[in-house]
Order: sequence, then structure tokens, then C-alpha cells
Amino acid sequence: MPYITGNYHLTGKHRLTFIYLIWCVLFFALSSCEKKHSPNPANKTTKFIDTANRLYDISPAKGIHYIDSVIANQKNVDVGDKFEFYRLHSYYHYVTTHNYEKALLYADSLEALIEATHNEKKYAKQYGIAAFSKGDLLFALNRFPEAYKYYYKGRIIGRNNFDSCTIGDYSYHMGMIMYKQEHYQLAASHFLQSFEENKNCNDNFATFYRSQELLDNVALSYKKTFMPNHAEVYYNKALKFIDSHASKYPDKANTIEVARSVVYGNLAKIYLERKDFAKAEVLLKKSIATNLKPGNDNRDAQLTELTLAHLYVDQKKPELMLFDLLQNIRIQLDSVKNIDAEVDWNHLMAGYYQRKNDLKKSVQYFNAFDAMKDSVTKATLKLKESDVNQQFKDLENQSTISTLKSDNKLQHTYLIIALVYAVMALIIILLVFLNWKRSKHNVKMLSELNVTVTEQKQQLERSLIELEDNGKEKDRILRAVSHDLRNPIGGIASLTAMMLMEPGLDSEQVELLQLIQSTTNNSLELINEILEATGVLSSKTSTRQYVDINLLLSHSVELLKFKAAEKNQKIMLHVLESPEELYISREKIWRVFSNLISNAIKFSPQGAVISAEITIENGDIQIAVNDHGIGIPDEIKDEVFQMFTEAKRPGTAGEKSFGLGLSICKQIIESHNGEIWFDSDPIKGTTFYIRLKKQKV
Repeated sequence: MPYITGNYHLTGKHRLTFIYLIWCVLFFALSSCEKKHSPNPANKTTKFIDTANRLYDISPAKGIHYIDSVIANQKNVDVGDKFEFYRLHSYYHYVTTHNYEKALLYADSLEALIEATHNEKKYAKQYGIAAFSKGDLLFALNRFPEAYKYYYKGRIIGRNNFDSCTIGDYSYHMGMIMYKQEHYQLAASHFLQSFEENKNCNDNFATFYRSQELLDNVALSYKKTFMPNHAEVYYNKALKFIDSHASKYPDKANTIEVARSVVYGNLAKIYLERKDFAKAEVLLKKSIATNLKPGNDNRDAQLTELTLAHLYVDQKKPELMLFDLLQNIRIQLDSVKNIDAEVDWNHLMAGYYQRKNDLKKSVQYFNAFDAMKDSVTKATLKLKESDVNQQFKDLENQSTISTLKSDNKLQHTYLIIALVYAVMALIIILLVFLNWKRSKHNVKMLSELNVTVTEQKQQLERSLIELEDNGKEKDRILRAVSHDLRNPIGGIASLTAMMLMEPGLDSEQVELLQLIQSTTNNSLELINEILEATGVLSSKTSTRQYVDINLLLSHSVELLKFKAAEKNQKIMLHVLESPEELYISREKIWRVFSNLISNAIKFSPQGAVISAEITIENGDIQIAVNDHGIGIPDEIKDEVFQMFTEAKRPGTAGEKSFGLGLSICKQIIESHNGEIWFDSDPIKGTTFYIRLKKQKV
């Protein structure tokens, strides 16, 4: 694809299309940025836009038809998609139908769409593209002052939004204008500046493509200033840049090869001027072979073929070879119009027939060449006569004047605001004075309220002390009653056991005595648990000592093995390999172990295996008691540690449960700064865990 572009004539190979490539890059740039780097929602587009772009690459008419049909059936089209719709139509009418006026209408819609959001900052990238696109179309219509105005607007958008990419676009356009005005040194400096600004853009294909183009443009500018060595350096930099980045974009391999071929064609002209025809011919043919393919840069291929024709003339190649090449170019020009190529082709044809001594045809082609050259020269004359720097200075001055006017209005506004604030300040002072008088009354009322609150607080404190005393008294009475009841009920249990041993009892008597025995045993167990619970609640301190946790758990298991044997159960014990002492209350922790193992026996079926294990977890001692019993249903899991909980259930052999044991365990473990929890499954059973920290005295 050509780089220095325009509907204006450039001498030699680079009679390229200025705005055509700008639009190509802008057309791809926004799509590429949107697909890869879009943290801002304003830069996102929907999938049908990507599909429209792909179809457009294959067939512009199909792409336009597709996006028209989709938009027509969309009820709510967001700003990003509308922007793409207008941009694609504007590009289509510029490149395909060459209807610049219609393309400009769509560019106007681009600008109006962003301005209608009243949020140009959010859509800064699109706003900059709209400004440059409109400037390019005005440039194509030879409306240069208006075009410069929109280029300047694009620069302001980039500067105000700290958008290096948009500022880079401005430098790029300035380079193009300077090149067309034959200010080649200035053009080279603008292209280099744009290349540096481009480094801060998103790392995507559009940025890469623009960067290698800028390096090639720098080389073209140096060539025009008769600095071929500098030009060769930048052509090679462009090729090196392409080679170092090409692997990032495997899906764009053909487009990259087209870009590489353009540089080959440009570099060939350096060798041609040095009379190094062999190198020049190799590069020209490589460039033509790529860009002459359908869908590639056929316009550049035409210009490169014309350069090859000049090489044939310089080398005095056989006339037939030259004629065949020129005829082949003619066929291409009939399908792909290229005014720059037409000019050079007619010039070469005039020379060819002059050498063949066919003066009639030579003059015919020379006249066509002269007419076209005059037409192109007239088209560029207006551009060369325009003082772009002065116009940009005028725009800068207008912007400064506008800013000063705005500042003046702003100062006037500030003055009005200051007066409003002064009035408000007076009102506030008056209100403060009135509030001060009212606050004196409020302070008095607050003082009285504080006295009342203090009295109520003291009353609450006395009530809390009374409640605490009542709780202690309740525990004392409960212990006394339980203690007094334990002896007579224990006596009843003993007498019942003795009576059951008497001979001659019939079955009914035995059944009644067993019922009395069971009831008294359950009552004794309840009394014991009540005494245990009240003892835990009432004793805030307990005697602690260093206890071997292995021995303590082993003793608990040994004492309960006989109880497990009644249900044909086994208790498996796993202790630590080496003794580990904890600073604990031996009696209370033993009570916890016994309670957990007793529960495992109670809620496990006949013949079950119960496991008690000690491990070290993250430096703490962990005890796990596991059964294969009936598990704890989900609906009561949150209640098992509550005192007198409703979550109590009979054991597998009908054993009575009073709902106090686990509550006692929790209080004991927490008094030791430990943790107790469980995992339960109706199928796998229940595992209770205790974690005790190693503590110093």
C-alpha cells in the first residue's frame, strides 16, 4: 500500500494517493484498537461491526449492504456502533464511489454524533478520528483552509485529552501537507515526531502499520532533499521494524508483505539512481510480484512497474520487453484508475515511439502526457500557494482570543458568584446568631437530660448486679435441690436393683421394677449433668497443671471401653508418638473427652467402631472423636451446643439425652481458649474436633 498519498502529483515513483492511505489507516485503526485495547466502554463495538469490516475487506458493496440491513433491524444502536456505521459509509463513498461530497456528509454525521453525547472526553479517540477524517475529505475537495481547521481541531482534541495517538495523527497530517508543498525537511521532522508520539499508543496492528509507514515517509522526504544515504538508512529501518514485529500478527501476513513490498519498491529507486541496476531490478520485481496480486496494492504495483520500465530504458533492454511491460500496465490502468500512473505511462509510450521513429504516435502520447501533467500541476498549485503555517497561527490566535473571551465571561461569572456567596454569608451569620440563642436553651435541656440518663444508667447497673446475684442464687438453689434429690433417688435406684435380685417375681413385677430403675437412672444422670453445668457456670477459675494429653485421653478411653462393650463396640485410640503436655484443668478436659466418647457410644449402632485420635495441626493439639452413627441432621446443627437444647435425640439403644453435655464441653474448651466443632453426615457419621493451644503458665 502506498504511503505518501494524494490526488496530487509527485515526481517519480511516489505519485501516490494522499488521503486514500490516511483513510485506510484510520479505517483499520479504530477497529483494531476496539478489538484489543478497550478498557473504556466508549471504544467497544459489537460483533456485527467486526463482521461488516471483514465483509468489506472482501467486497465493499457486501460490507455496506450487511451493515445497512443490521442497523435497520436494530432498535437501540449505541454510539460506538453508530460511529462505525457512519465511518464505513464515508470511507466507502470516498474510496469506491469517489463521491467526496456524500462521503463528507457521513463525516459530518461522525462529528455530530460525538458532539450530541456532550461527552467528547469519553469519546476522545472517535472525536479525533472524526476531525481528521473530515479534514481529509475537505483536503480532497481542495478546500484547504477548512481542512486545516479540522486538522487543528484534531490536534486540540489530542492535546486536551492527553492523547498521544491523536497528537501523532496531527503530526502525520502536517508531514503529509509539508511533503505536498515540497517542504521536505519539515515533512521529515513531522514524520519523525509522529513516530515518537506513536510509541505511546496501544500496541496493536494499526500502531505497527502506521509506525513502519512513518519510517518509509521519512526516507522519501530525505530522498527529495537529495540525501540518498539518509533515505537508504530509513528504508532499512522500516524493513527492520517490519521484520521485528511481523510475528505478532500472523493473521495479517499478507498486509505486512504488501507494506514490505512498498519499501522494496522505494529502496529500488535509490539503487536505480546509483546505476546499481541489478539490485534495483530484483527489488522492483519482488515488489511487483506481491502488490500485483488481486486485493493487494495494485496502484503501487502500477507505479513500481513504471519504475521498472524506466530501468529497462536506462539499460537499453529490448524494445519488445519494454513494450510488453507497458501494454501489461495499460491493461491494469483500464481496470484500476491511477492518474499518476497514467501521466508516467504516456510519457514512456511517447519515448518508446520516438525511438521507433513513429513521430505521429509519439506526439499523440506526449500530448496526452502534457495535458495530464498540466491538470495535476493545476490541482497542486492551490495547495502549494496556501500558507499552512500562517493559517495554523491564525487558528491559534483565534483560539487564544476565544479563550480570553471565555476567561472574561468566567471572571464575570465568578464575580456574580462571589456576590451571591457574600449575601449567603450574611444570611449564615444571622442564622448562626439565632441558633446560638436557641442553643443556650438547648444546652440547658441537654444538661437536664444528661442527669436523667446518668440516673437511668446507675439504675441499669444496679439491675445488672441484681440479675447476676439472682443467677448465682438460682445456681446455688439448683445445686442444692439437685444434691438433695440425688441421695433419695439414688436410694430408690439401689433398692430397685436389690428387689430385682429377689427370687419369685413374676414378669409384670419385673417389668415395673425395671421401669422404676430406668427412670431413677435417667433422673440421676440428669441431676449429675445439672450439677456439672452449674459447676462450670459458677466456677470462673479452675486448678490447672501440666497434663500429658496422651495419658488423659487413654484413661478416658479405658474407662469407657466397658460401656462400649455393652453394645459390642470397639474404641480405636491413636495418640502422639511422643508425650505432649498441656497446661489445662485435668478434671474438666477429662470430662470433655468422656462426654464426647460417651456420645459416640450412645449414637453408634451395635458393633460399630469408634475412633479417638490426637494430632498436631499448625503447632496446636487437635483431638478428633469419630463415630459411624446416625449423624446430626442439618436442621439442628446450629443448636447442638446450646444448653437445654431441643436438638436432643435418643441413642441407638434408646439411651436418654438431656441436651447439656455438649454445652458443657463448649464452655470448658472456650475457657481454655480452645475451639470445638464437628463435621457430620447421616451416612458417614460424626466427627467432633477439639483444638487446644500450647500455652505457657
